[in-house]
Amino acid sequence: MTKILIAEDERDIRDLIIFTLRYHGYEVSAATNGEEALELALSEHPDLIILDVRMPRMTGYDVCREIKANKATDHIPVAFLSAKGQEAEVQAGMDAGAIAYILKPFAPDDLVARVKEFLSAGAQPEA
Repeated sequence: MTKILIAEDERDIRDLIIFTLRYHGYEVSAATNGEEALELALSEHPDLIILDVRMPRMTGYDVCREIKANKATDHIPVAFLSAKGQEAEVQAGMDAGAIAYILKPFAPDDLVARVKEFLSAGAQPEA
């Protein structure tokens, strides 16, 4: 089963993402802060990681950089899911190593479509 790690500090959004992805057959683990997300990424080696940008203890950018700097996890695609949609924020996410930057609010069906896209062979960063 495909495993996805979600890092989101807002409970309602986290629960919606977990429910949506599990409903579509994905195994989901969740973190509530950046440190926990990094620990889970290193221990579970998920197939995809979706990070919020602004989280307690470590930002999503920092988590992404750590994941991409580690040989054991550098191959895992990382996408950001954030309400911060300014060009500089999006660029910072892509510079950290993300393959995509999804803006909140999002439609659950759109999120599932994007996840399928990210998990397809050869997922590449979006320009």
